[in-house]
Amino acid sequence: MKSFRKTNTPIVALGAMSGTSLDGVDAAVLVTDGHDITAFGPTQYRRYTDIEQTVLSAALGRWFGPEVDAATVVIDAVHAEVLAEFVDIDLVGFHGQTLAHAPRQQGTLQVGDGAALAESLKTPVVWDFRSADVELGGEGAPLAPFFHHACARYIKADGPIVFLNLGGVGNMTWVDPAINAPEDVGALLAFDTGPANAPINDLVQARCDVAFDKDGKIASSGTVEMGALDLFLAEPYFSRVPPKSLDRNDFSEMIDLVKELSDSDATATLTAMCAAGVAEAMQHCPRPPSKVLVTGGGRKNPILMKMLEVSLEYPVVEIESVGLDGDMLEAQAFAYLAVRVARGLPTSCSSTTGVRAAVSGGILNYPST
Repeated sequence: MKSFRKTNTPIVALGAMSGTSLDGVDAAVLVTDGHDITAFGPTQYRRYTDIEQTVLSAALGRWFGPEVDAATVVIDAVHAEVLAEFVDIDLVGFHGQTLAHAPRQQGTLQVGDGAALAESLKTPVVWDFRSADVELGGEGAPLAPFFHHACARYIKADGPIVFLNLGGVGNMTWVDPAINAPEDVGALLAFDTGPANAPINDLVQARCDVAFDKDGKIASSGTVEMGALDLFLAEPYFSRVPPKSLDRNDFSEMIDLVKELSDSDATATLTAMCAAGVAEAMQHCPRPPSKVLVTGGGRKNPILMKMLEVSLEYPVVEIESVGLDGDMLEAQAFAYLAVRVARGLPTSCSSTTGVRAAVSGGILNYPST
């Protein structure tokens, strides 16, 4: 059995991510020793079929039951299919699918069987990344910040920068790359900014029968309802001091705030809510960043990007401008975290999830043969 702790040489890791937008599985190879990024490798995306999306959507917000069981079957099958296409992999980081997230109550639930995946791929698999953090009092999210710290050093950032991920939920990481270790005091501050694409996608799917507002076209012809925006910003979440995190459906009442509006006005207002949540979040930065690097699907919405540019005091750019892949950053993050788990290194700390002490989350399973 290979021990990853006996050497500090770079490991070829394959990360997989299925996010709260429920669009599909991202898979990406990363070569790293768990500290520095050596190289980025091949990537692949596998979109969920309509039937698979329906099964996953039915399980959202549930902790157990037949819907959760059915979602687990989909997650295991699709990941086994996608990840089997990669060769010469030393280690896999398998996030699974978050169905429910309430760290201060029930905990956090990501479905997917990493032990079974290890047997299928005949490759060691790290999974269940969030539970250990939650058990030690953390939010269990966001988990990409330690990778963001490595990315900031990889691109040779010369001062603090912010990574802003706009997936189903928005989250940001403020990084000081001058501090060597991500768990050290002052290196990171990370938390969820608020809802991002999830409510917009849900609304246009229900009203317009489209999966998302492509290029912001629906929002572009609408007007923001300021009263609804003010009510949104009055939510107690925005006054909480970070670290803090959200479940995909925590702001489901956003849809009620715009239910009387036209399709375009409702979409524009939800888009403005996403940008406003980010603007509120940026006030927590320890020092002003030189720029905001936007990743996730939200960066492809020009209306949302324009709203961010207007509301923030710092340059807002797509992450591709510094040579990183905004579609695959989270999959790469779980490849990076898998290596850290295999080497007994921390994957979260008090400034990223609120956990009481830096913790190495995740379970490492080896195949039996």
